[in-house]
Amino acid sequence: MKTTKAVVYRRKRQGRTNYRKRLLLLQSRKPRLVIRKTNKQILLQLVEYAPGGDKVVFGVNSLALKKLGWAYSCKNLPACYLAGLMMAKKAIAKKANSAIVDAGLQSPVAGSRIYAAVKGVIDGGMNIPVSEEVFPPEERLNGKNIADFYSLNKNPVQFAAYKKSKVDSKKILQDFESFRKKIIS
Repeated sequence: MKTTKAVVYRRKRQGRTNYRKRLLLLQSRKPRLVIRKTNKQILLQLVEYAPGGDKVVFGVNSLALKKLGWAYSCKNLPACYLAGLMMAKKAIAKKANSAIVDAGLQSPVAGSRIYAAVKGVIDGGMNIPVSEEVFPPEERLNGKNIADFYSLNKNPVQFAAYKKSKVDSKKILQDFESFRKKIIS
């Protein structure tokens, strides 16, 4: 007698998709706010389910801030928050006002870059069900901690990229507020 072995889905074998979690997200029948982080940026996409494959309605990444004149890192909490604001502005323009968060295989840790981006999306006007306790504190969102650490830091290597591009990290608070106003208006 021959035994048959069930073949596991390719994406599950590769460790790229958790189908149990995906099914729960799809059962809500809402668009998903897909958030992926890399070593240099954060990616935000509004994705809708389609039987032939998910459809990306639109997306934003934090590197788009560079085009607006952002001189700082595109992977820190202020950049993630501003990318979330840009995402919300696009979503409201396309009449998408609610979504659910899809963090994928990333562990959603309270106060992380993922929740900084979600806070930006919510502050931009979208309705996303999430607890207020997971958001980073305001002084981390606006970059105050970066400016404070920069003034205390004696290690010239850590902020070498800012020094090379002649950026004063003490001004990150003012730049953050001006970018926030620029994106919202």
